[in-house]
Amino acid sequence: MPHFDLPLDELRRYRPKLTEPDDFDAFWETTLSEARAHDLDPCFDPVETPLTGVDVFDVTYAGFGGHPVKGWLILPAGTHAPLPAVVEYIGYGGGRGLAHTHLLWAAAGFAHFVMDTRGQGSSGDRPGDTPDPAGSGPAYPGFMTRGIEDPHAYYYRRVYTDAVRAVEAARSHPLVDAGRVAALGGSQGGGLTIAVGGLVPDLAAIAPDVPFLCDFPRAATLTERHPYKEIALYLRGHRGADEQVFRTLSYFDGVHFAARGRAPALFSAALQDETCPPSTVFAAFNAYAGAERSMEVYSFNDHEGGGPFQREVQLRWLPGYLRE
Repeated sequence: MPHFDLPLDELRRYRPKLTEPDDFDAFWETTLSEARAHDLDPCFDPVETPLTGVDVFDVTYAGFGGHPVKGWLILPAGTHAPLPAVVEYIGYGGGRGLAHTHLLWAAAGFAHFVMDTRGQGSSGDRPGDTPDPAGSGPAYPGFMTRGIEDPHAYYYRRVYTDAVRAVEAARSHPLVDAGRVAALGGSQGGGLTIAVGGLVPDLAAIAPDVPFLCDFPRAATLTERHPYKEIALYLRGHRGADEQVFRTLSYFDGVHFAARGRAPALFSAALQDETCPPSTVFAAFNAYAGAERSMEVYSFNDHEGGGPFQREVQLRWLPGYLRE
């Protein structure tokens, strides 16, 4: 597959001219205040597993609208003192899956909180357990256009709020050191990581891989792949709705959240990625406000990005920000 986006030297300078809503901060302050009006009510139920190296907890907490959101908390076996924690967000279409598929960060000595994604995880080997009780207007199949006619009704308003509350739920556990919490994820999980980095001011670090949900106007017109293609296909049917659709999406664009992020950040991009084009990833990276930021580039990879090689980079990078 050839490189289809901007050359790397141009990617490193790419800054799209996006219109940020005047009430962006007020929108999110109000959204999170409304969510926090509901008791977080975190519940951590121990789970019996055949695993001897970890202790597993089935998590439920109140996300957007007070709706119950599921997750996993996985700790090194026999943990008795608070540990630094990694909060992880899942890629598009997947749920939290099974606990034994999330052993890396506990094996590295951290508490690991995995957020289930509401309404997702109905196929494949990553089943989900969190419904989305909120309805929406007409949408193209998938999640990208649910409620897209109004930012208050948009699907990702609920998911971004769930993601912030996941950090709060993780911090509520007595075996998590609330002052040493990082966020990470790939694709959709990377986009959620950037959003949380902009909404939670005191994270220790963030690590978004090949992030989704960035520079929507370019993504929707550059790639032929889903999920971004859902936006184009919606607009194919809803002629003339472009302005309203991209206004809604501007409240959820990772570029705007990146401009508010301050935690040390490790990004990754793949130059042959047609799912999350590299220019959209660099748009967020180049806007990132934190003084400490770095980018791993995988020149000949598609959306798999660095895969296990990027995990190794993270395993060497993250402890520097989470260890005392």
